[in-house]
Amino acid sequence: MRFYPVVQLLSSLSLAGLLLAGCAQSPERAAPPATQPEVNLSGAWQVDYSESENIRESYDALIRDLQRRASRQQRGMSQGGGTLAVGGGSASAGASVYALARMAEIVTEPQLLDITQGDGRINIKREGSFALDCEYHSAQADRRVSPLGSEICAWDGHQLLFQISLPEGLTIQHRFTLGPDGERIKVATTLHSSGVSQPFTLDRVYRRYDPDADGIRCTQTLSSGRVCTTEKPQP
Repeated sequence: MRFYPVVQLLSSLSLAGLLLAGCAQSPERAAPPATQPEVNLSGAWQVDYSESENIRESYDALIRDLQRRASRQQRGMSQGGGTLAVGGGSASAGASVYALARMAEIVTEPQLLDITQGDGRINIKREGSFALDCEYHSAQADRRVSPLGSEICAWDGHQLLFQISLPEGLTIQHRFTLGPDGERIKVATTLHSSGVSQPFTLDRVYRRYDPDADGIRCTQTLSSGRVCTTEKPQP
């Protein structure tokens, strides 16, 4: 994995300052021991929005859940106890949740995956983003540390786990799961920030595809919904 594209994204967005300002370093979540995988994720994959979670719906659901929690906390305070937890229904909390959802939108933006796997290593090239790379020769998780943060990758049974922890307090986790028919991969991406009381998770489903075939390319965003265009392969 390479950290610098993520850092460039954070520094180029004003919303990142809102999300990360004043946040303490998130505690590193231990990855499971690496084991020899029983699945092979190799192939060309294209996102299937019909089976993927809608980011706007996921954002709205998280907002509603935080509002319900804030209402319960307020009722508890009115009955004589406790203090309101950070990440409730305030305007600042809502802005932080939106910032977290926007970051999830950017992180999950790649529509195409090109995965190669073999000889104790897996490389996941993601269209328009940085590649994820993992070595699993030993029985331990692949851990790497740099001044820009830390990264962990490992096989958790039949699932492949990547986790990136940035010094600003943002943790990004990707969990890859191959479907029973071998034709689909679910990528569950979870973002943690101490500025929001709950993580934001978005599931994308990818299907095998022929890179040389004509097709329809779609994007799905918080602001514009789903937009599709016809695309022909490059000569």
